[in-house]
Amino acid sequence: MKEFLAKTNPKETIQEHTDQLLKNYNLLKSAYPNLNVDWDMLYMACVYHDLGKINRKFQNRLKHGKRDDSEIPHGILSLAFINYEELESNGYSEEDISVLFHTVGYHHDRKLDFSLKDVDDEIELMQNEIDDFKYDKFKEVMLNDTIEEEFFILKDRIYRRNGEEKFFKYIMLKGLLNRIDYAASAHLPVENKNNFLLEGMENLLNNWKRKNPNSEWNKLQKFMIENRDKNTIIAAQTGMGKTEAGLLWIGNNKGFFTLPIKTAINSIYKRIVENIVTDNFSNKVGLLHSDIMSIYLNTQREKEVEIDIQEYFNKTKQLSLPLTICTIDQIFDFVYRYKGFEPKLATLSYSKVVIDEIQMYSPLLLSYLIVGIKYITQIGGKFSILTATLPKFIVEILKDEKIEFVYPKEGPFIDTTMNRHRIKVIQEDINSEYIKKLYNKNKVLVICNTVKKTQEIYINLKKDKVQNINLLHARFILSDRKDKEKKITDLGKKESKNYGIWISTQIVEASLDIDFDLLITELSDLAGLFQRMGRCYRNRELDNDEFNCHVFIGTDDKKCSGVGRIIDKDIFNLSRKYIINKKGIFTEQEKMDMVDEVYSMDKLKDTDYYKELCKNIDYLQSIEDFEKEKSEVQKKFRNIDSETVIPLKVYEENIDIINECITIVNQKFDECMNEREEKGLKLRKISSKDRLMGFTVNIRGEEVKDYKEKELRINKYESIPIVRCKYDNEIGILFSNEDKNKNIRSTNMF
Repeated sequence: MKEFLAKTNPKETIQEHTDQLLKNYNLLKSAYPNLNVDWDMLYMACVYHDLGKINRKFQNRLKHGKRDDSEIPHGILSLAFINYEELESNGYSEEDISVLFHTVGYHHDRKLDFSLKDVDDEIELMQNEIDDFKYDKFKEVMLNDTIEEEFFILKDRIYRRNGEEKFFKYIMLKGLLNRIDYAASAHLPVENKNNFLLEGMENLLNNWKRKNPNSEWNKLQKFMIENRDKNTIIAAQTGMGKTEAGLLWIGNNKGFFTLPIKTAINSIYKRIVENIVTDNFSNKVGLLHSDIMSIYLNTQREKEVEIDIQEYFNKTKQLSLPLTICTIDQIFDFVYRYKGFEPKLATLSYSKVVIDEIQMYSPLLLSYLIVGIKYITQIGGKFSILTATLPKFIVEILKDEKIEFVYPKEGPFIDTTMNRHRIKVIQEDINSEYIKKLYNKNKVLVICNTVKKTQEIYINLKKDKVQNINLLHARFILSDRKDKEKKITDLGKKESKNYGIWISTQIVEASLDIDFDLLITELSDLAGLFQRMGRCYRNRELDNDEFNCHVFIGTDDKKCSGVGRIIDKDIFNLSRKYIINKKGIFTEQEKMDMVDEVYSMDKLKDTDYYKELCKNIDYLQSIEDFEKEKSEVQKKFRNIDSETVIPLKVYEENIDIINECITIVNQKFDECMNEREEKGLKLRKISSKDRLMGFTVNIRGEEVKDYKEKELRINKYESIPIVRCKYDNEIGILFSNEDKNKNIRSTNMF
């Protein structure tokens, strides 16, 4: 029997590869039997999807490396094998068969720069091959003379405008075929069933009970348990256990827990693998953002367990893990409905998505969430918005979109038994003199709106010889930033007896479990302010008559840093108006009431923020399905105006280590290596890439143009700019005019 290959690395025949698909098909069906998909059609899609690889041009390319420019994509050729007459006789409708055809035909999106006659000519050539193809899943392999246009027309697609029922049926079938196919190609399970999270949560509660026998789930957490089968929107003060509430709501289902800031995501992942999912975590919970390799390596070291980091990474990227903690760009980019978006939306059809701290998103990112939530609910998934401050206008928009959800009748979950904050509002620019007066061997958290302002405060305090001051913002190289994040978390522990001043930006606002004695902050907006206040007296009652929250709101002439650039000026002005006369005890109920006032539709409808949000929603809904490419969407979705660079000073001080890392990263696997040696090299390559990235920091694209010195070549496809700037591990990056390119230099590769 002639051998027909599906893949070469590793070598795999069409039959062997299809068997791997069917293995994952059965795994998916066993884990989630109630998916809204026709399982028989999905089985047929798996069996038919790669039969077009029987063609000689494809086989020559795999076996001899010879590419023929006239090769027809195998997905299109596979359509000729579908026995549509048998399907019709078995009761399948024209719509069903059309969905199957489009699923198989477009399971890879390729250029369709050929005609139906070209396809027919290739089908005729395949007639000479099929007699040599035997597969036990077919009694007889049949090949039609052409592709039946009743079910598939070249360059036509199944669009939403042609009917939502057919569109979503196609998304489910095609998306799940892709998931199964990708998993089979990677030799990974398409899904690991969640049968552990509820047990892990009960173990967590039992651990609490050992310390306090009266411990039980609070009202918020009980509400989430009782409404596990519903979409929910919840506001709850900081320190109420929202993370635990979100996990209890997910239960033993596939879940995604989203947050806006990587620091917060890393913190929650760490809490889960240390306290809830403590065993076999690499098959249960994953972390999905741009720097996950480093976190996985550190987790392996800290837990002292041996795991295959590359496989763990691959399972995470394939969305195979039952619980994933992630940024929204990793799963919500499907709102652009780009070519190949179907696997994500199909996965979300049987998933539960927690959206934490929704108030922190820009109008653009918020539009993705609103449009995404609508798609998720339409296709069968569930969502829960779980946040400390809930802007009222978001609820009104979701209602207008006819999205169903439950909201607790009693309103936000707050603790009325204690007061945590006494506020003082200062109509000045934030300054180091004020901070210095309040520092008295206590734990002081200073939050500014911009990196530049944090650096200014730090430098001034340093000049005054203030001791135990630290700075944390996004413009430190990764290795320094990780060290600082650990230090602020350690100091911020309630039981910590140490003291000091930490100056930071909004990166400490969300989901970091830190507790400081004093908060000194610029006003950003009310939602951001209340998030920041949650890092001070987090779970303890105010036990003195002093102010513990000091809020600088600027003057009438000089606003706080960042206003008009990274902070919406209309919302800032509204927030300032509401907070300006506040003094003394600030109860949780007062905070919630103020948020309702400021973020009402009536107050925001004429602001630039709201207009931009509506414009973005309209744009997303007007895009034609499959109009955009995935790479284009990823740039647009992440609003990428940043590049990863290495400061010149850091490069020069670490040049030997950097070159060593690059050498290891590019080391080839030798055919003579045994499995243990291959595994060792793989881990060294991952560790070296992680160490290399530890020297990098993200800056704006325009800054790269202005300050680039050279490019550091990593491999054939990847390089990192080296930029001229001042850098140290106390202050981070500082740019000066003397470092600026007077004329754009030609690229200097080394």
